[in-house]
This record gives sequence, C-alpha cells and structure tokens, in this order.
Amino acid sequence: MLESAGTSLQGLPTFLAYFGLAIGLMLVYLYLYTLLTPQHEFVLIRLNNHAAATALGGSLIGFALPLHAAITNAIGLVDCALWGLVALVIQVLTFVVLRLVLAGLPDRIARGEQAAASLVASVSITVGLLNAAAMTYY
Repeated sequence: MLESAGTSLQGLPTFLAYFGLAIGLMLVYLYLYTLLTPQHEFVLIRLNNHAAATALGGSLIGFALPLHAAITNAIGLVDCALWGLVALVIQVLTFVVLRLVLAGLPDRIARGEQAAASLVASVSITVGLLNAAAMTYY
C-alpha cells in the first residue's frame, strides 16, 4: 500500500513545477491586465461591482484555457513558459482590441454595466478557446 502511494507521488515534483509556473503566469497576467485597465478591478469587486467581477473572471478563464493547452502539450517547463507567454500576450491584446471596438468600455464596466462585462468575458473565453486549440505544435 505504501509502495503504491510512493509510486503515485513520483510525479509530484513535476506537478508542483508546472502548477507553480501556471500560478506565476496567472499572477503576471492579472498584473498586466489590471495595469492596462483604467478601472481598479479589485476595488470595484470589493464594492460589489458584478460587471468588474464578470469581466475579470471571464478574462482569467480565457487565459487559463490556453495555459492548460500549454501545460498539456509542453515538452518541458521552458516550452510551457514560452507558450504561456504567447497565450498571455494574445489574451491581453484581446482586451486592448475590445477597448478599441467598444467605446468607453472601462467606464462602462466601472459603472456596473453587465452587458459590456459579459461581452468582455465571452470574447475573452472565445479567444482563449481558439488560442488553446491553435497550440498543436505539429
């Protein structure tokens, strides 16, 4: 019994390395995303602004999807980090493009306009899915 537990946990160091990398990339993404947005998402969320929570949450899911693909398909930690950075850039650019397409987007989210936030979340998740699907490496 103890032997099988030891065998099962042989992958723990690799798990911790990839999970740590993913958390690190997620924190970098959050930092860059909130840096690029003029509204202060975490302040708005503390004030119960559902639009800010929806937009930020959808954006995080949109980034996690290609990050999952990077982890799944990576041939090593460095490869995973590089593709994670590709995903990060694409997801940040998604919000930048949305700001150009939808006038006053940050202000609309800050005012709690759920429609604008739902669009940000939906587009972020959609681009994240496409981003993940494109990471085939073949």
